[in-house]
Amino acid sequence: MNEVRTLFEQFWICKDSNKEDYYKIKRDIPSFRRFIREQLGWKLIHTENLLKLEKIPAHAESFMGIQEFTEILDYCILCVVLMYLEDKEEGEQFLLSELIDYVETKLKGKISIDWTSFSQRKSLVRALQYMEKLQMLRVYEGSSEAFGAERSQEVLYENTGYSKYFATSFPMDISGFEGWEDFEKQRFEEIQEDRGAARINRVYRQLAVCPAMYWDGNEDVDSLYLKNQRQWVAKYLEENLGGRLDIHKNAAFLMLEEDDCYGKVHPRDAMLPEVVLLLCTHIQQRLREGELVKQENEIITITKQSFCDLILECREKWIVGWSKEYREMDEGKLVDVVKNYMESWMFIREYADMIMFLPAVGKQAGFYPEDFEGV
Repeated sequence: MNEVRTLFEQFWICKDSNKEDYYKIKRDIPSFRRFIREQLGWKLIHTENLLKLEKIPAHAESFMGIQEFTEILDYCILCVVLMYLEDKEEGEQFLLSELIDYVETKLKGKISIDWTSFSQRKSLVRALQYMEKLQMLRVYEGSSEAFGAERSQEVLYENTGYSKYFATSFPMDISGFEGWEDFEKQRFEEIQEDRGAARINRVYRQLAVCPAMYWDGNEDVDSLYLKNQRQWVAKYLEENLGGRLDIHKNAAFLMLEEDDCYGKVHPRDAMLPEVVLLLCTHIQQRLREGELVKQENEIITITKQSFCDLILECREKWIVGWSKEYREMDEGKLVDVVKNYMESWMFIREYADMIMFLPAVGKQAGFYPEDFEGV
C-alpha cells in the first residue's frame, strides 16, 4: 500500500535521486497494477530511470493547477520550454540566452514578450524553477533566480531527458480545443458514456484524488454506480489506498485515519484548518437555529457578504485562541485566505456573488475545550 501511495504523492520518482523508492515501487507494481488499470484507468509509465503515474482526474478542479504558478504566462512558457527540450539530447547543455530567444520567437504573435519586464522575467523563473524541482533541468552553472533580478544574467543548464515524460499523450487531435471542458468532454465521450469503464474510472478517480465526490440528484449515474457497488468500491480503495468510504445523501468521502495519512490532509496542525473547523461548527449551529436553509441537494447558498460576516463572527468569538497572524489579519485578506482554502478542499463553491456551502461543511466540526476562556 505504501508504494502506490508514493506514486500518488509524487509527480514521478526518478531513480538517480530516489533509488530506494524507485526499486521498492518497481517490485510492488504487480500488487496494484490491476487497480491502476481497471478501477482508475490510468497509465503507469515505467522506464529504466523513472516511474510516473498519470493521475488524470475525473473532473477539473481549481486546486489542480501547478501551485508555484501565478500567471497564465507561466504555463505558456513551460510549454515552450518543453518544446525546446524535445530537440535536445539527454545530458546536452544549453544557455539561458539561447532558451529565452526560443521562447520569445515561439510566443511571438500570440503573446508580447518583453524581458525588460520584471513580471515576465519572474514568469520564466517560476517555470524554470518548477522544471528544476522535477529534475527536467539541471543547473550546471549560475542561478535561474538571478534572471528575475537582472535580465543580463547567464545560466548554463543540462537537459536530463525527463521532460519527454511530462506531458500526457492524447489519442485525439486537441489542436481545436479551447478550454479544459473540451478535454473532459472528449475523454468520456463514448457511445455509452455513463456505463462501463468510463463511469467506473470517473468514480474511482474522484474519490482517489479529490476531497469529495458530489452529485445533485438521485438519477446521477456515477452516484448510482457508487451506491450499488459500495462494498466493492470500499474494498478496492481500502486495499490499495487505505481509509474508509463514507457515503451520504449527496456526497461521498474517502476518510483517512489520523495515524495513517498520506499526501496533503485536512485538518492538520495549523491555524488555518482550525479556523475552517470552527467556521464549519458555526455554520452547523446557524443551520440548526434556522438562520441558514439547506436545499434538497444538501447545499446552503448565501451571499458573499454573509460569508464574510460568518468568518468575522468566528474571529470575534474565538479570537483569544487564534494566532497573532490571524487575530490581526486585515478583514479582506482573512476572508480571501479562508475562502481559497475552503475552495481547495471542496467545502465551498463561488458562483457570481454567492457562496455555496457543500456537504463537506456538515462533515467536520471543531471545538475548543469547555474550559477555554473565549471572548
